[in-house]
Amino acid sequence: MWRFRSLVHLPKGRLRTKFLLSLLLVSSSLTCATLLVVRHRVRLQVTEEIREALQSSVFTFQSFQRQREDTLERSAALLASQPMLEALMTAPDDSARRGLREATIQDASSYLWRKIGSGLFVLADRSGKLVALHPATSRLGRLEAQEFVRRSFNDGASRDWWFGSGHLFEVFIQPIYFGAPAQNTPLGIVALGYEIDGRVAADVGRVASSQVVFRYGSTTAVSTLTPAQQAELSRQVERQPGLAWGPLDIRLGAEEFIATSVELAPGGASSVSLIVLKSYDRAAAFLNNLNRWFLGLGLVAIVAGSALVFVISNTFTRPLADLVAGVHALEKGDFRYPLTARGKDEVSELTTSFDRMRRTLQAAQQELLHAERLATIGRMASTISHDLRHPLTAILAYAEFLAEVRLDEKRRSEFYREIRQAVDQMTDQLNTLLEFSKAKVVYRPVYEDVEKIVQHAIRTVQARPEYHSISFTSSHEGAKEAWFDPNKLQRVLDNLLLNACEAVAPDSGRIEVRSQQTPQGLEIRVADNGPGIPAEIRSQVFQPFATHGKDSGTGLGLTVVQKIVQEHGGAVGVEQTGPEGTVFRILLPSRTTADKTSSLPIS
Repeated sequence: MWRFRSLVHLPKGRLRTKFLLSLLLVSSSLTCATLLVVRHRVRLQVTEEIREALQSSVFTFQSFQRQREDTLERSAALLASQPMLEALMTAPDDSARRGLREATIQDASSYLWRKIGSGLFVLADRSGKLVALHPATSRLGRLEAQEFVRRSFNDGASRDWWFGSGHLFEVFIQPIYFGAPAQNTPLGIVALGYEIDGRVAADVGRVASSQVVFRYGSTTAVSTLTPAQQAELSRQVERQPGLAWGPLDIRLGAEEFIATSVELAPGGASSVSLIVLKSYDRAAAFLNNLNRWFLGLGLVAIVAGSALVFVISNTFTRPLADLVAGVHALEKGDFRYPLTARGKDEVSELTTSFDRMRRTLQAAQQELLHAERLATIGRMASTISHDLRHPLTAILAYAEFLAEVRLDEKRRSEFYREIRQAVDQMTDQLNTLLEFSKAKVVYRPVYEDVEKIVQHAIRTVQARPEYHSISFTSSHEGAKEAWFDPNKLQRVLDNLLLNACEAVAPDSGRIEVRSQQTPQGLEIRVADNGPGIPAEIRSQVFQPFATHGKDSGTGLGLTVVQKIVQEHGGAVGVEQTGPEGTVFRILLPSRTTADKTSSLPIS
C-alpha cells in the first residue's frame, strides 16, 4: 500500500500520462545529454583539426610566397644586368628632348617586360624619376607609381609593397649600374612586381581551403569574403588588435570562422597582412548530420518506449482510473456510481474499501441532513418565538387597556399607536424571514434618483422615537441617476441604517451615508461612530442568525442585504471597522456590467 500512498503526492494528472511523461522526460534528457556530450567532443576535435589545417595553410602560403619572391628577385637582378637595359638608361638626358627620351625608353622597355612576364615593370633614372611603366593601365597611374618609386628609392629598399587606386602590388627593386656594380656608377633602378588581385586571392584561398583577406594598414585590399563579411571583419579587427597573433574564433554574420593573421610587411600604417579564415560551420557540417541521426534515433526510441509503456501501464492504471471516476462521482454527490473490483491485488482491495466507505458516508449524510434540518427549524422557531413574544405581549397589554371604557381619546390614540408599532415590528420581522427564504429575489431595475432613495431611508429610520437623537447626514458625488430596484435598495439601506442605529450611542451617535458614481458603478457607504464589529464575529456578519450583542432582531438583516446586492450583480462588505466606527460599502455595477457578472470585488 505504500506505493499507492506515494502516488497521492504526485502532481495532478492520469497515472498513465505520468508514466509516459516520465519516460519521455528521461529519454529526452538522456538523448539530449548524449548529443551535447558528443557534440562537445566532436566540436573540440573539429576545432583542433581546423586550427592545425589553418596553420598548415599559412605555412603553405608562406612557402609559395617565398618561391614567388625568390623568382621575382632573381628576375629583377637578371634584368638589371642586361646590356640592352644599360643602353636604354645611358641615353642622353637632353632637357629639350626629355619627353622623346622617356617615350623611347617606354617603347623599348616593353620588349623586356614581355620577356620577363611580370605583372608590373617600372624603370626610374638615377634621380628616382619614373621613365617607364608597364602595364600603363588605370590600375596604377604614373603619378602614383612615381610616388611609390621615390619612396622606395629614398628608403633604399630592395622589396616594397605599393597600394594605389585600390590595388596592392609586391615589388622587387634592383639598381642599374654602368659597368660592374663595384664601380658604383648607378644609372637608375628597375622594379618588378605582381598584383595581389582577386585571382591571386582565389588561388591562395583554394590552396588553403579557406577564405583570405589581404589588408594594407587598416584597409582591405582584396578578399574572398562577401562585402558584408568584409565590413564585419574590419570592425572586429579594430576592436581586437590581438587578432594579429591568432588563431581566434570570429563570427561574421551567421557564419563562424577560426582566423589567424600573418604579417607580410610590418610597418605600422603601411603594413601588409594576410588574414586566413577557415569556416567552422562548413567543416562541422557532418556534425549536424550526426546530430540529426542521433535525434531521429532518440525519437524512434522515445515513441517505441512510450507505446510499450502505454500498453503495459493500461493494465495497471485502468482500475485506478475507474476508482478515480468513482471518487469524482462521490464528490458530486452520486452515491450509486458502479464500481467493480477485479482480481485480488491492492487496487481491488482499495476499490472494495472505498465502496464500503461510500455507503457509510451516504448513511451518515442522510442522518446529518436530518439533524441539520431539525437544528435549523429549532433555531428559527427559537428566534421567531423570542422576537415575536415581546410585540405580542405589548399588543395584548394595550388591547386590554383599550377595553377600558373610561379611557379618553388621547389615551386610546396612544395605545393604538403602540399596538400599530408592535404590529409593524412583527410584520417587518416576518418580511425579513420571507426575503431570506426566497430562492431568488425578483429584480426590477429602473433608472432612478439615488439621493431620493437615501433620503427616504433616512427619514423612515429617523421616524422611530428611539432614534430621534441620532445625527444623520448624507452626501452624493456625480450623477444622481443609476440603474437599480428602488424597493430592494430601500430595503438594503433600511437594514444597514437600523444596524448602525443599534451600534451607536443614542445621545452621541452619528451616521453618514455617502454615495458616488465611479467607473465601476454606484458606490454607497454607510458609516457610523460606533465601537466597531467585535473581532470574533467579523467573518460571520453576513451569515444567518448572527445576533451577537443584540437584544432583538432575527439575525437575517445583513444576510438579506447581501442577497439583494448580489442579485443586482454587485457586492457588499465591511470596508472599515474599529473603535472609530464601522463603514459598510455597497457597489452596484452599471446595467451592462450587471449583465456580465453576478458579483464584484470589494476593495
